[in-house]
Amino acid sequence: MNVDGQPYRTIWLEEPGCVRIIDQTRLPHEFALLDLRIPDEMAAAIGNMKLRGAGLIGCAAAWGLYLSAWQHHRRPGFSSLWQADYAALLATRPTARNLQWALERVQLALDSSPGADPVEITRREAQAITDEDADFCRRMGQHGLRLLRDIAERKPGQPVQVLTHCNAGWLAFVDHGTALAPVYAAHDAGLPVHVWVDETRPRNQGAALTAWELGQHGVPHTLIPDNTGGHLMQHGLVDIVFVGADRVTATGDVANKIGTYLKALAAHDNGVPFYAILPSSTLDWSLTDGIQQIPIEQRNAAEVTHLQGWDETVNRPAIVRICPANTPAANYGFDVTPARLITGLITERGMAPATAEGLRALYPERHAVN
Repeated sequence: MNVDGQPYRTIWLEEPGCVRIIDQTRLPHEFALLDLRIPDEMAAAIGNMKLRGAGLIGCAAAWGLYLSAWQHHRRPGFSSLWQADYAALLATRPTARNLQWALERVQLALDSSPGADPVEITRREAQAITDEDADFCRRMGQHGLRLLRDIAERKPGQPVQVLTHCNAGWLAFVDHGTALAPVYAAHDAGLPVHVWVDETRPRNQGAALTAWELGQHGVPHTLIPDNTGGHLMQHGLVDIVFVGADRVTATGDVANKIGTYLKALAAHDNGVPFYAILPSSTLDWSLTDGIQQIPIEQRNAAEVTHLQGWDETVNRPAIVRICPANTPAANYGFDVTPARLITGLITERGMAPATAEGLRALYPERHAVN
């Protein structure tokens, strides 16, 4: 995708032993790149959300294992050093399925090549995961584009009104994104489209990231407070809701950024189609009850009690407290939307109902745990 007219991915191997990322904590006010050279730096970048988003976290974890191989492959005790880095990366973000999936995939590649150079094995696998992520997102965009075309045909001359929550655009993946991939595909095809962007507190990824990347790509959009979506739906101002996902059960329950469940309730009450868009690496075939089984990350209370922004009086970033000092705060990072509230799931293989049968039809080679 484009930044000031220049194409970027969110993560890439800049040179041997150096992975480069976009530092998302400095957006939207500053566009900055960050070089990571050791696995501890990658784990910190994931944990501190210098990079975030389900797909990108998975790719970053894979590159973290490459950095582990680069750093340790000639040292005595490589296996134990590798496992320590593996555990540290796994512990960074417990909700997103993609992270564990990517770590397991790199481990399998290494285990399947005894005696081979671990640096080259991990580099190839991390690059393959990265390229696959971008390609899968492109495919999901084309599948979702069909829905937007159908809506556009029913309201000629008017833009298709999409509401999204959090950031599931290209910043959350390697390229294209999930929830925003159909929007970019529609815009690039000349289809009129407008996006309602939830601010997505407490970290404001909608305001800081979604609005930024849509603006960079020239897609019309409007930032709204999180509580506005239901009002817009009641007045016919939302045609469809697209959200991403961090983990999806074999039965179609979707874990996503906190507040997604409330949008799904409003959409269901107003007859607005609600789709979750995700790559197959987000599917957790071992789970059947999202509410009971998906671990929900609880983050630092300061993300709730303080806001980060740009102080225009001194022209620099600033953090301000928005509540009385020492106010207790809860910060649940995700919630689970039950499958019954979801119109459908879109993956790289196409669209399906949010049911065990629908997912099995897309992935007949997989068998959910009963």
